[in-house]
Amino acid sequence: MNPFAIQPTTFDNLTHSSAPGKVESSGSDFMSILKSTIEDVNHKQQVADKALGEIATGEVKDLHQAAIAINKAELSMKVMLEVRNKALNAYKEILKTPM
Repeated sequence: MNPFAIQPTTFDNLTHSSAPGKVESSGSDFMSILKSTIEDVNHKQQVADKALGEIATGEVKDLHQAAIAINKAELSMKVMLEVRNKALNAYKEILKTPM
């Protein structure tokens, strides 16, 4: 199996509500989705590090796939940072709400 192969991302594990505005999932579902996403980003970073090492030592077999793996890791990290920033901004807005 090529560690640099492009794998499609699916959202099959997300639950959909039958009624608009109704949430069926619990906090543990959110935690499991968040945990699996962080593990996925970590895995992509590890694959990119391996690809960089292979490029540096000249052992790379497919430069194109290595470049794709590096770009996927970079993009995954950027998306994760944006999600974090949005969550922090939402939390700050909640704290500003008068009670």
